[in-house]
Amino acid sequence: MSENAVYIVSALRTPVGKAPRGSLRHTRPDDLLAHVIRGVLDACPTLDPALVDDVVVGCAMPEGSQGLNVARVGALLAGLPDRVPGYTVNRFCASGLQAVALAADRIRLGESEVMIAAGTESMSQVPMMGHRPQFNPSLFHDEGQVGIAYGMGLTAEKVAVRWGVSREDQDAFALQSHARAVAAMDAGHFRREILPVTVRHAAPGPQGNCIAVRECRVDTDEGPRPDTSAEALARLKPVFSAGGSVTPGNSSQMSDGAGAVLLVSERQVKALGLEPLSRFAGYAVAGVPAEIMGIGPVEAVPMALRRAGLGVQDLDWIELNEAFAAQSLAVMRELDLDPARVNPLGGAIALGHPLGATGAIRTATLTHGLRRTGGRYGMVTMCVGTGMGAAGIFERM
Repeated sequence: MSENAVYIVSALRTPVGKAPRGSLRHTRPDDLLAHVIRGVLDACPTLDPALVDDVVVGCAMPEGSQGLNVARVGALLAGLPDRVPGYTVNRFCASGLQAVALAADRIRLGESEVMIAAGTESMSQVPMMGHRPQFNPSLFHDEGQVGIAYGMGLTAEKVAVRWGVSREDQDAFALQSHARAVAAMDAGHFRREILPVTVRHAAPGPQGNCIAVRECRVDTDEGPRPDTSAEALARLKPVFSAGGSVTPGNSSQMSDGAGAVLLVSERQVKALGLEPLSRFAGYAVAGVPAEIMGIGPVEAVPMALRRAGLGVQDLDWIELNEAFAAQSLAVMRELDLDPARVNPLGGAIALGHPLGATGAIRTATLTHGLRRTGGRYGMVTMCVGTGMGAAGIFERM
């Protein structure tokens, strides 16, 4: 049975705000989602929004202001017709990428022709683990479940020890992430993918007893730090394990943001005169022991490449989510990834990691990056909480 080709014709993201005190902290994640959904549709004016068959949205902590099936809420807020449904998917850090894969699968099977895949997350409004986490007590009885019960930082410490990733290497990797991100911002490399957000904040009025509304246009990622130095990173203390090597400086940032991509069939590309940006070429997800969660891409990447009929040497651009420098370096060494092709514009240590939105955001970065540089194949990959890895392959058109 043959598969139908799937093309991305629009890919956008919000700027990524720092949590919990950045510019997007008061902006609801469903509003961020609606904003990028409208954006990808506006970028394709010949496509009637009524043609959208479904909206798939990733969210890692789907509660509070990003609960109540945020996909359907976001679709309605974006002004999509009532007939367009939506559903939310949660694969923790891979939620946004999983949304892209699920949407693509509907088209590959011939069940749909136009799909929106997205991700949204406000770590300012819904904290890591949610507002009221309730762990199964049995998780605390098994050392192997540390990745579920005790948090991601300890899994990074375990990866650093097992794969021999030094503190110095982690800090150097973090410094490089910031340097690349700052250079990319200065060169304007994110302009095509970022959809600016207008935020409105309440502020005291001139008499001190009334409220005025102040508007601000946010068009730049808030995480990259041009003033970061090796000395400053070296002064930071480990936060997850006494005597460890994982610090706030070599870990991903908590963030707020959203991203979306518009996927269509080949028939609709021709019928509507659309210009494909990239082709969805394959996806894989795999499980690993929870206590070494960060190594997940080592299992998922070869599966995705095999399904796409490619080798690691065929990849011109790799977006490897920098959950922690320790796991990023371990993954790169295990898979023999070319450091020059991994996160050429910086990664989550500098750019932030709004959990369930990251996969959709980095898909937008990859799509526009390949177009700008002329590379052919690219990959988005990440480790996933509770011990998983995910990888998606894309081809520039």
